Amino acid sequence: MHLAKTMRLDISDKKIFSNPAEPGEWAITGTFSYVNVDYGGLNSKGKIAYKSGWLGLSSFGRSTLVCVTVINEFEIQQIIHNLAEYIFREFKAPNMLDALDAARHEVSDMSVLCDHPTGTLLAIGREFDDIGIKEQVGKIQNSNDENHARIWEIMPEDT
Repeated sequence: MHLAKTMRLDISDKKIFSNPAEPGEWAITGTFSYVNVDYGGLNSKGKIAYKSGWLGLSSFGRSTLVCVTVINEFEIQQIIHNLAEYIFREFKAPNMLDALDAARHEVSDMSVLCDHPTGTLLAIGREFDDIGIKEQVGKIQNSNDENHARIWEIMPEDT
């Protein structure tokens, strides 16, 4: 199964997000966290996070880019549990079972978005329209063409 990890190619995330995710965190879209938010009431960093931030699942900070990678079942269960605790605590889910269901749904939706080769970078864009939040995900395919310089590398977790 594929999921995505936060990626930082430069220092811009540290400057544009009030709570930037650390590189290498498992990530989801995090769009649910904006459902009851007044966009007009957000500060400039909040608006940037709304428009283009993925949700890191360790810091619950934002990242501009994520990288598709393989995840094992144990890690999936860990992030579902951590996300459920976050949803219960921060978004006042009625109970932990509902929070777990919501977390499973978010992780499942993210795995569908990650149906790309390992190493594919993804970016997200959001806007508010008459129906609600409109979300678009764009992909940046990792080129294996020898004529192009390599601009990123996937490193094993133990480095």
